[in-house]
Amino acid sequence: MEITPQYFKIEIKNKVATVSFNRPEKSNALHMPAWTEMKEIFNLLSETAEVRAIVLAGEGKNFCAGIDLELLMSVSQYQKIECGGRRSEEIRKLVLSLQEAVNAIEKCKKPVLAAVHGGCIGGGVDIIAASDMRYCSNDAYFTIKEIDLGMVADLGTLQRLPKLISPGMVSEMAYTGRKVHGKEAKEIGLVNQSLPSRDELMESTLKLATVIASKSPLSIRGTKEVLKYSRDHSVEDSLNYMATWNSAMLLSDDLSEAFKASMEKRSPEFKD
Repeated sequence: MEITPQYFKIEIKNKVATVSFNRPEKSNALHMPAWTEMKEIFNLLSETAEVRAIVLAGEGKNFCAGIDLELLMSVSQYQKIECGGRRSEEIRKLVLSLQEAVNAIEKCKKPVLAAVHGGCIGGGVDIIAASDMRYCSNDAYFTIKEIDLGMVADLGTLQRLPKLISPGMVSEMAYTGRKVHGKEAKEIGLVNQSLPSRDELMESTLKLATVIASKSPLSIRGTKEVLKYSRDHSVEDSLNYMATWNSAMLLSDDLSEAFKASMEKRSPEFKD
């Protein structure tokens, strides 16, 4: 690793990187340095060959409380800018920089599995919406808290969640700010599974990530790329993209190894 994180913990084992928010004294609320660090971490892991899957978790009692209130309150400094246009321009730059930190999770070439316990609040929901898969413990809860702060969620929740769960449920969560707890999150499709305890959550999620990490890295990266493209394009366009993708990527060493392993009745061993 080329980064020494201050606000996250990173552990790499069996080709799986566990990235944990590490501001437990702040319920893992993220100030600007933490948002910047998160972006750097996911950009780096995206290009780290030894990492094939990523589990995103949180230290302490909560998964992530979103934006640190001090960062949110710092926006008031822009009121000192007399020109309305320049004031708006600076606020837009701030929002875009925070969006880039969340986008780094979605753009990461490796699948990201969010393992949520405790509170997943405001910006935490933006973060899990950008992840590939979501799992939680029964004590977890999810809330689009921005409405109670007199603002509109602006880091991806309103753009990504309607493509993951019922738009009507997204509207209910966004308009009311109510908590959706673990079992309900499973019922509405916000998470793939809700486990009885945090320990069982981490065990199950790490086990699944290890299975993913055992597959062809080239195919896993390609699958994530094609799934992202297909989400935002028509079936016809996506099929055309898929044909072009496989014309370039199908004949690989991973394909040969998979066939060879099948013939020899053994588990395949893929290069990073």
